[in-house]
Amino acid sequence: MRLIRPEETRDHDAISRVHRAAFGQESEVKLIIELRKSKDFSPELSLVAVMDGEIVGHILFSPVMIQSGKRSVHALALAPMAVQPESQKQGIGSQLVEKGLECCRRLGHQIVIVVGHPEYYPRFGFSAARARGLEAPFPVPEEAFMVIELTQGVLDGVSGMVVYPAPFKEI
Repeated sequence: MRLIRPEETRDHDAISRVHRAAFGQESEVKLIIELRKSKDFSPELSLVAVMDGEIVGHILFSPVMIQSGKRSVHALALAPMAVQPESQKQGIGSQLVEKGLECCRRLGHQIVIVVGHPEYYPRFGFSAARARGLEAPFPVPEEAFMVIELTQGVLDGVSGMVVYPAPFKEI
């Protein structure tokens, strides 16, 4: 049986293990540690997937800004997300994304940005961000840079650069 719930402090080591196993490096682990230090960090938007009492997946949503002319529009970045390699291809990642987007909506967030697999994220409603007038602050293939409106029409009249928090610049 799988449970998706917000992370707790006691989960930090297990979350790090999942990301190390999934990515084979420390970058994502360091990113999560730094994002947790931010005053904008919300444990409600850092979800774990628990199966048979063990954490097998994790997803994190962090605040970003879209610089649209002279105004800043609040959004979230879905990053990082990982599932333990031996637990992949069982729908855990999909459950994390679905539950995560549901939590984002419930908490009043309206826009989520992701840089990810173009064949994976559209099933949740993500579409090309550049086609919506958004730009990434780093080189990324057009098809991998995506956005979803959690409130229909919220991106109407919004275009510009997505500004990520400082910890993202280090990965």
